[in-house]
Amino acid sequence: MTITAQQRGIARCTECGKLSRLSTASNDQSQHCTRCSAPISFRRPHSLQRSWAYTLAATFLMIPANILPILTVISFGKGEPDTIMSGVVKLWVADLQAIAAIVFIASIVVPVIKLMIIIILILVVQLRLPLSKQQCTVLYRFIHFIGRWSMLDLFMISILVTLVHLGNIATVASGPAATAFAAVVVFTLLAANSFDPRLLWDLDHD
Repeated sequence: MTITAQQRGIARCTECGKLSRLSTASNDQSQHCTRCSAPISFRRPHSLQRSWAYTLAATFLMIPANILPILTVISFGKGEPDTIMSGVVKLWVADLQAIAAIVFIASIVVPVIKLMIIIILILVVQLRLPLSKQQCTVLYRFIHFIGRWSMLDLFMISILVTLVHLGNIATVASGPAATAFAAVVVFTLLAANSFDPRLLWDLDHD
């Protein structure tokens, strides 16, 4: 039988990574790291509650992020606001399939997949779903890996707003969906960082 670090009374500081010995009897969370003085505990306090809160917030914000206009391009005094999906369709019709695919994946597919994976991981811990712990760990690492591409849409909008500003000839303005989408990205990152993957492996020792 595998002995965990918690059973040996060893906890890792989440700030500097130093291993420290804690009391296994009381699970004392008031102790501090001897190197950086950060609070240390065997598991992140209220990990599942925080992850649920951030995940639900991101889920609700996905609605305005996809329904409201994210970008308005005004050329010669005329222009219509575009949502994320309508922008993808226009890029595809304009024979820019590669860019359309990148925007669709980064702005729609990636956030939805991240939210689904986070919800699955939380439910595995709470409901003790019979899923492989190794596969769950791979999923957890995957959402951290793809998280860096979530801001691609906002980077593109900020570049367009900065560069394309020619008075009445052409103007690019960001819409309210950009703020909602940025909030979705931030909340999904917080949800992933709040979830403690060690809880998955605790199920085998409960």
